[in-house]
Amino acid sequence: MKTLVCTTPGNFEYQEGQYPTPQKDYSILKIKRIGICGTDLHAFEGSQPFFEYPRILGHELAAEFIEGDNATGFTKGESVTFIPYFNCGECVACRSGKPNCCASIKVCGVHIDGGMAEYLSVPSYSLIHGNGLSFDELALVEPLSIGAHGVRRAGVTPGEFVLVIGAGPIGLGIMEFARIAGGKVIAMDINDGRLAFCQNKLKVEYIINPIDDDVEARLKEITNGDFPTVVIDATGSQRAINNGFSYMAHGARYVLVGLQKGEVAVSHPEFHKREGTLMSSRNATREDFEHVIKSMKSGQVNPATYITHRVSFDQVKEQFQSWLDPKKGVIKAMVKL
Repeated sequence: MKTLVCTTPGNFEYQEGQYPTPQKDYSILKIKRIGICGTDLHAFEGSQPFFEYPRILGHELAAEFIEGDNATGFTKGESVTFIPYFNCGECVACRSGKPNCCASIKVCGVHIDGGMAEYLSVPSYSLIHGNGLSFDELALVEPLSIGAHGVRRAGVTPGEFVLVIGAGPIGLGIMEFARIAGGKVIAMDINDGRLAFCQNKLKVEYIINPIDDDVEARLKEITNGDFPTVVIDATGSQRAINNGFSYMAHGARYVLVGLQKGEVAVSHPEFHKREGTLMSSRNATREDFEHVIKSMKSGQVNPATYITHRVSFDQVKEQFQSWLDPKKGVIKAMVKL
């Protein structure tokens, strides 16, 4: 079985791995698609928190069900995806219905080896039926679920202004589900190409480039002087995250979806006088996965919009470095097995 291992930052090696051994309460999948996400790129760069090498990356996956224990309702050859955040089921978060932030969580492709392999064993409880979606679509369910979860954390309501900082794949998903929730979306990014993508592909009405624009003046103009009542960061940039506090309306909610290694810095008086709410958003839940699949099936989200680059599994090692270059215009690279 061929695998692709990130041995050290900046280095991949194709290696022979062992076909997964059948285990109690686990299922074996034949991987068909691998979506490349920011976590994979950051791991390759060496900037991903909570990470150790060597590691097989990959958690945005679509697969064919091969066999499994305690996988009632799943049949051999069925198209599936799965929730790649493996939880303990016993900690305070799991007992509270928040397995996405389990105290002992093991994220596939981050804490444990992931899906850049021909076959993968996953807990049967994590399986998700394909529901007629294509492999390309199924590989995009997980990253879109991250966005859906962030919007649900924010409690976006119809008619309110939602500033999304960062127009990468996760930020774009946030914009989609903020729109579906009825929010008036404002996209902010320093990449004009991605802002054009927001306007042309996602029909985002308002865009801001903080390099060229006076951000606060533009936000006042767009929101009739109120500022956004929801701010969501999807950059993973310390500077962008810290700047985001100044964009909040009085009474606003600020949700951190992006993750960085440093400290969050905020003027306490400014945050306090706004009675601001700050929260993080980690991973996603089955509810979010189901919401994304339903949105795809109903046509509210078109997953094909996101796929800008396609390669075979044998090409990943030689192509991966190029996906870090903003000039390549990568929104989502999709790997086919």
